[in-house]
Amino acid sequence: MEQAQQETATRSPLVVNNIEVIYDHVILVLKGVSLEVPEGGIVALLGANGAGKTTTLKAISNLLGAERGEVTKGEILFRGERVDSLSPNDLVRRGVIQVMEGRHCFEHLTVEDNLMTGAYTRTDGAAAVAESLEKVYHYFPRLKERRGSQAGYTSGGEQQMTAIGRALMANPNTILLDEPSMGLAPQLVEEIFEIVKMLNEQEGVSILLAEQNTMIALKYADYGYILENGRVVMDGDAAGLRENPDVKEFYLGLAGEGRKSFRDVKHYRRRKRWL
Repeated sequence: MEQAQQETATRSPLVVNNIEVIYDHVILVLKGVSLEVPEGGIVALLGANGAGKTTTLKAISNLLGAERGEVTKGEILFRGERVDSLSPNDLVRRGVIQVMEGRHCFEHLTVEDNLMTGAYTRTDGAAAVAESLEKVYHYFPRLKERRGSQAGYTSGGEQQMTAIGRALMANPNTILLDEPSMGLAPQLVEEIFEIVKMLNEQEGVSILLAEQNTMIALKYADYGYILENGRVVMDGDAAGLRENPDVKEFYLGLAGEGRKSFRDVKHYRRRKRWL
């Protein structure tokens, strides 16, 4: 048993096993969610607004307590160790960082000061932190140009870059990225996803990506899980999900049998193969 857990931890450092999440002691939000994020992989967590994507990320990063939520069943493992009872700070020290939905920045601080706040848990010295800062500027050259600007006066795309760069300053193993495309122009979304892919390939950072934009997520992810009403209803490699007829119709807006009537769309749940 222990050997099997070690093999799983080596293959997939982040493992979520059959978790349930309840808010306010009564509202069941996640119902038996399981997923794995392999070493150096990009995994997409897909679904409509309210499906449970953000709650899943917050359960992993131990941020539910601030919203009166808790994991009541199941377990969350990082490198074979249960982490669902750790503080968010302890989890950051282990290398798991969440980039929150909504491009949260300290608006009154400069871009560079925002980035430096991401290094507060580092104990490897000023030289290593300075090296990480240069690495962020390498991946996000626009941030180097705006390093002295107040973050609150930068564009939405620049604030999203700042949020991701701040996570990178913590020298993470795994980044939980929540809705990076929200509110951004399509060209900026493509640019940010390209940078995320570069970070994954060149730095070996594993990424769990919660995203409503299924088309862009499956373009860059290796594997995907689809959430509905707090349950995983489908999972598979990204290429397979892109070609799945139900995913095409209900998440990519593509119908293989010609245009559907409004009545068909309205009652689509009756025809879903997984429901």
